[in-house]
Amino acid sequence: MSGRHDTMMNPRIEDLLERTDSKFRLVTLASTRARQINAYFNAVGSGGLGSQVPPQVPSVVRKPLSIAFEEIAADKILPVYGEELTARREAEAAEAAARIAAAEDQE
Repeated sequence: MSGRHDTMMNPRIEDLLERTDSKFRLVTLASTRARQINAYFNAVGSGGLGSQVPPQVPSVVRKPLSIAFEEIAADKILPVYGEELTARREAEAAEAAARIAAAEDQE
């Protein structure tokens, strides 16, 4: 008897779990990205895309969570861990401060 169960979900949960360190991080990552995709779809109709990131994989499914799972399976969306997130936020803050300083110098 096979240890693997057939499921209707594609990509398989087991494959998705290999890309994160826990099922809780997978849920958080997928739900956050699904909200971003949903916001993108809502912004398309209103014409104000702004900083919304479109889906990163071609998909035939229409549900944001399924698209998020496909993006995770394709390694288009990666989890960010504590130190990496802190370093990225600090770098973004430094870039913003540099842009403000440059704008003030031009005035």
